[in-house]
Amino acid sequence: PGDLACVVTALEMREAPAGLRRLTPEGDVPIQLVRWKNCAADKYRVLYKRVGGSWLWWSRLVKTDDELTEILTDPRVQLYAVVDRARVEVGILELDFLGEGECEIVFFGLIPGATGKGLGKWLMRKALQMAWAKGVARVWLHSCTTDDPRAVPFYIGQGFVPFARYVEVYRDPRLCGLYPEDAGNVALIR
Repeated sequence: PGDLACVVTALEMREAPAGLRRLTPEGDVPIQLVRWKNCAADKYRVLYKRVGGSWLWWSRLVKTDDELTEILTDPRVQLYAVVDRARVEVGILELDFLGEGECEIVFFGLIPGATGKGLGKWLMRKALQMAWAKGVARVWLHSCTTDDPRAVPFYIGQGFVPFARYVEVYRDPRLCGLYPEDAGNVALIR
């Protein structure tokens, strides 16, 4: 009681998709990426919760301001807000180049209401264009069973291949005060 368990699926790409670098017309894409350099921890948490609240994203919420600032100001970490035409943040993209020769797509998501409209494909193309930087031989990410059930099939459809699955058990973030008790898509077990 009080814990959540999920199955985590880790997925990777070992080579860039064909035609990735080819310029694609922006057309009528109603979103764009805005780089957030030296983002304040509180500002980051607001967007993180807007995007991940339905899925009980918690890992960054338990970090202190100093811990989070250290991550966000590392030059090997690239943080982007996805903004709409009104300049409202509707998504997040975080790339981590800390591993030698690899890029982890640490956080990738859109707020509820922005999903299911093809915007994720546009965002993934942009993510992969940036992730496949010089010297990168592997791009990877992970998702879990408490995340959007469309996530793993989406990643596979974009060319990622599962390479590991494991069970993760963690304290329910609603019981820690990180989210209200009615948040998320899984039942609260006290």
